[in-house]
Amino acid sequence: MEDAIKLPDVCETMADVRAGVDATDRALMELLDLRFGYMRAAARIKADREAVRDEGRKAEVINNARTDAEERGLPASELADIWDQLVECSIAYELHRWDSTRRD
Repeated sequence: MEDAIKLPDVCETMADVRAGVDATDRALMELLDLRFGYMRAAARIKADREAVRDEGRKAEVINNARTDAEERGLPASELADIWDQLVECSIAYELHRWDSTRRD
């Protein structure tokens, strides 16, 4: 049976750290799966393909991530760049889903 994952402040070995990172990566993937589920819902709900790309909403999401990162003392600019890529990937995914559900 797998040992319990230790929180960062109580890690004693690199094995502890690596186990925590791996578990966190799996949890992030689960959250991304949920996020992309919302993209599938958006593709189903939006009647107009042009509504998929919303630059105002994109800027809002990235700014929210930047602000949250700043408040947590994380590298805000770099995380905003990651969020920009995440949003672009999400838009591409949503466009694909939108198109695939409306084929003749």
